[in-house]
Amino acid sequence: MVEKSLAGSFSPSVYEPLRSLGARVADWLAPASEASSDDNTYRIAIELPGVAEEDIEVTADQGMVTVRGEKRTSREEKGETWYFNERQFGSFSRSFRLPADADGSRIEAHLKDGVLTVLVPKRDTEAGAGARKIPIGRG
Repeated sequence: MVEKSLAGSFSPSVYEPLRSLGARVADWLAPASEASSDDNTYRIAIELPGVAEEDIEVTADQGMVTVRGEKRTSREEKGETWYFNERQFGSFSRSFRLPADADGSRIEAHLKDGVLTVLVPKRDTEAGAGARKIPIGRG
């Protein structure tokens, strides 16, 4: 009887860290981002060092902006007596809910120095817009 009661009392504390592990790993792997605004524009900046422009997709749909991408890098170095090979692969996705006064039909995205900046103009009234892919410009 003692074993059963000990097992019952330890089970929640032993498994508790594992319950939220998936969410913690996803947060750890997600690119760092920051959001800000001024009188005319909402700005989302996402750090994507080493991610090629063609591996990034920005979409707007139903009041959400989603940034998806894939990082693919490899590095190989050789010396006379040594060899080093490193590869990094991984997908990511970040979504941001737009405020009611955001104009989702006029979103712009720019990639410069490993930082993707998404600019969302503000508007006076909310008008529905369908899903669309956002082109990424340089600069």
